[in-house]
Amino acid sequence: MAYRPTERTEARKAEVRARIVAAAERLISRGGYVAAQVSAVAAEAGVATGTVYRHFPSKAELFAVVFREASQREVDAMAEAAAETEGSAIERIAAGVETFARRALRGRRHAYALLAEPVDPAVEAERLVFRRAYRDVLARVIAEGIEAGELPPQNVDVAAAALVGAIGEALVGPLSPTASGGGHEKLIRDLVAFCVRSVTDEEKEPAHVPA
Repeated sequence: MAYRPTERTEARKAEVRARIVAAAERLISRGGYVAAQVSAVAAEAGVATGTVYRHFPSKAELFAVVFREASQREVDAMAEAAAETEGSAIERIAAGVETFARRALRGRRHAYALLAEPVDPAVEAERLVFRRAYRDVLARVIAEGIEAGELPPQNVDVAAAALVGAIGEALVGPLSPTASGGGHEKLIRDLVAFCVRSVTDEEKEPAHVPA
């Protein structure tokens, strides 16, 4: 008779896997990908190094999973801010951009790892996927704004992709491990204003949306 894992066994495997992913993310948040060597991840998670490899055949695969889960939280936060903000498309775009920027600047090392830190091609591939996810969030709001007459007609996908690129480029320097911290309010304000100007001729001050 073939062995069939029990529900309890499967739950235990899922719990250990989640611990490994969480441990790797903590290490990356503190010191980047270089700090998340497999032996360090195992120690952080409280498991043997071989256990890490049983769940993730390579470090690249582990990093890709960590990146995917962490990035999805950021996409969801931006989407939630844009969806739950009452008001025009301009206000919703401003809320989404501000929320993303504040979350990134609050966890600079973590955000730098997600946005720009050189890493394995598997993570680079995930970055492209999530750039499109951020684009889709903004494209949806822009399209709704055009339909409502709140924004001028424009190529929705190009405008949204350009905003994602501008946000990343504006933040990568301040997020760098070599950058000095603090004094980010003007940066956030200017970034929000730029994004609003890019899709219309209006400007919008940040509303200090809770992250």
